[in-house]
Amino acid sequence: MPPANQQYIKSELLPSLGAADRHIRSTTGTIISVLVQIDGVAGWPELLQALVNSLDSNDINHMEGAMDALSKICEDVPQLLDSDISGLSDRPITVFLPRFLLLFQSPHATIRKLSLSSVNQFIMLMPKVLYLSMDKYLQGLFLLANDPAPEVRKLVCAAFVQLIEVRPAFLEPHLRNVIEYILQVNKDPDEEVALEACEFWSAYFDAQLPPENLREFLPRLIPVLLSNMVYADDDESLLEAEVWCLVHLQIHYGQDIKPRFHSSRFHGSEDGEDDDDEDIVNMWNLRKCSAAALDILSNVFGDDILPMLMPVVQTKLSNTSDEAWKEREAAVLALGAIAEGCLNGLFPHLSEIITFLIPLLDDKYPLIRSISCWTLSRFSKYIVQGTDHPEGREQFNKILMGLLRRVLDDNKRVQEAACSAFATLEEEAAEELAPCLEIILQHLMCAFGKYQRRNLRIVYDAIGTLADAVGGELNQPRYLEILMPPLIEKWQQIPNSDKDLFPLLECFTSIAQALGTGFASFAQPVFQRCITIIQSQQLAKVDPASAGLQYDREFIVCSLDLLSGLAEGLGTSFESLVSQGNLRDLLLQCCLDDAPDVRQSAFALLGDLARVCSIHLRPRLTEFLDVATKQLDTSKLKETISVANNACWAIGELAIKVQKEISPVVLSVVSCLVPILQHAEGLNKSLIENSAITLGRLAWVCPELVSPHMEHFMQAWCFALSMIRDDIEKEDAFHGLCAMVKANPSGAMNSLVFMCKAIASWHEIRSEDLHKEICLVLQGYKQMLKDGAWEQFMSALEPSVKDKLLKYQV
Repeated sequence: MPPANQQYIKSELLPSLGAADRHIRSTTGTIISVLVQIDGVAGWPELLQALVNSLDSNDINHMEGAMDALSKICEDVPQLLDSDISGLSDRPITVFLPRFLLLFQSPHATIRKLSLSSVNQFIMLMPKVLYLSMDKYLQGLFLLANDPAPEVRKLVCAAFVQLIEVRPAFLEPHLRNVIEYILQVNKDPDEEVALEACEFWSAYFDAQLPPENLREFLPRLIPVLLSNMVYADDDESLLEAEVWCLVHLQIHYGQDIKPRFHSSRFHGSEDGEDDDDEDIVNMWNLRKCSAAALDILSNVFGDDILPMLMPVVQTKLSNTSDEAWKEREAAVLALGAIAEGCLNGLFPHLSEIITFLIPLLDDKYPLIRSISCWTLSRFSKYIVQGTDHPEGREQFNKILMGLLRRVLDDNKRVQEAACSAFATLEEEAAEELAPCLEIILQHLMCAFGKYQRRNLRIVYDAIGTLADAVGGELNQPRYLEILMPPLIEKWQQIPNSDKDLFPLLECFTSIAQALGTGFASFAQPVFQRCITIIQSQQLAKVDPASAGLQYDREFIVCSLDLLSGLAEGLGTSFESLVSQGNLRDLLLQCCLDDAPDVRQSAFALLGDLARVCSIHLRPRLTEFLDVATKQLDTSKLKETISVANNACWAIGELAIKVQKEISPVVLSVVSCLVPILQHAEGLNKSLIENSAITLGRLAWVCPELVSPHMEHFMQAWCFALSMIRDDIEKEDAFHGLCAMVKANPSGAMNSLVFMCKAIASWHEIRSEDLHKEICLVLQGYKQMLKDGAWEQFMSALEPSVKDKLLKYQV
């Protein structure tokens, strides 16, 4: 826009700040905020003075218009108001903040709300003027604490939540009063205010403040949380469930599909945990926030909360009248919320609790059926452990059949809860499910034919989880006859550009891995389709018109992951599929992609191909190794750590297969891996493990290149090796250790203690060759350290390390 036009718009806007029509004032504020985002404050010197004049005018329209604009600027770009502006002696926030604090006392609720909202935006930034005015700000918060306007009370709670998260020291002198206030407002008749207050409890513990400060409040807090866990009359889930009670018809709503995201394939130890304990409803509300707070309290205070909680829960459960069903449902939710934190205290009564919950799976109220599924799944570990004795096995079977009945429920909320609960039970039960496979598959495939689009995705997840859980047990003709025909029919129906393909691709990935070579008869069309999808998406990225579809990289990620699953399942027989197409060239393109999740899955597949058919990678091996090495650049590591992890693993897999052909990149890779091992704090556990293993594999195939540099990394490397669990990859790394020591014994002399600790980290070395190599290494150092030096060295080792070295004949 030409500067003259901008100037004209700006000059016309300022008088509109005080317009009589509230909608004009609001629109003016929005436009002003956008212009400030584009040009900054310095580009509009008249604005600040106009805002100050309006705030000081005592004209309600001008004050409200100025506050509306300022609150939007504070929300969108608060940092601009806390910056030095040429020509101004003070930062803008220094001028505005005292005025905001004064306006806390305005008789107009809108002004109080906008001024408080504006100050709250600066808690994270904490400009100097707010830091120095903190006492006034806190006085203002207490002044507004019981404001008649609910939106103001909500902002007071939001302020306390933010302060406890980022600046708890400011609240410490007033903490008792703040907790009392939050406890009181947690019962506010306005649910949004109560919800904001309820966020305080989790924020308190996230800030790692002393739990003991809250202990005396627990007898009052826990009943409030339980009361707030009861469904509100206008809760969307409640309304939907009531509709479902009236009509047992399933109508296809295209718009009920929420966006979903595939998570790229990852090689190694996952640091994060799946957050699969969410309640079933999409919107965050007071009920769920209260349940989450109770979950946190149970994990912090453990069994100490049971005497305050269980009498209320038992009272709610014992009221079997129709009018009290929501109270019963909340009590079941409470049992699920405390399942983890109070397990020890509940343990003597768990069999009784589960026996009570099982019939609730068939309750006439759908939301009691759904919450009972979830709560039972929270006790999955206990339920599965009990299968060792007949009573426990009988209880397990009852729960299994109960959940499968609910999988076929007419209510889609219950279907969703049952499938999710069943997936949780599957993960815990694993091979215990084998005797029930036929009946499980019959129910899941029946649901597959019955469900709407959205819940079909949950069935795919349950099938995929089942395949992961039982593995090769699934590879029997009678099971495949139930499982595969409906899936293949669906596979053939869904076009390549339909996002409904994502969960099906994920499901096939798990099935391919579970069936192994048993998937061979289905592999060719699946492989070809993945190739076609990747090709068409890569074309769509540069030319959507000729591809006939819009680019969506998730199709590439899911297809790469399914190809990885095929490679893992089919093993060396995957080679016959790879030889037919241009997978190698497509894969290299994916490894060079600008999207981290595409590269992450591409390097996972590169490692899998290295394992099963490295011969097809050889024509472009140098390019693959170069691009994989670039992912290990430590300056960019934090943003793309999962990509680096998979690239590192793939390099190690390639090294084992191509041997000396990897030598041109060995030193480049080592120079990237050493800083990762030396600065491991805060890095992903899996990346550290893969770096240690890949370094060892490179040392094994090219000891003459790596060993001259070993004294620079031995200590950090040996420490990382000592943290890795026993497996074939650890064996490879120790072959590398032995090869390096053989090539350069003096290079490890200063790190001998660390090397011995790494060797002692083995529980059992299954490879006889490696056991012999380690014996030779230790005996070599014993001969080098003469005149009692070896005995002196051994006596200085920790007793546990010394004991474990005895098996190596030293």
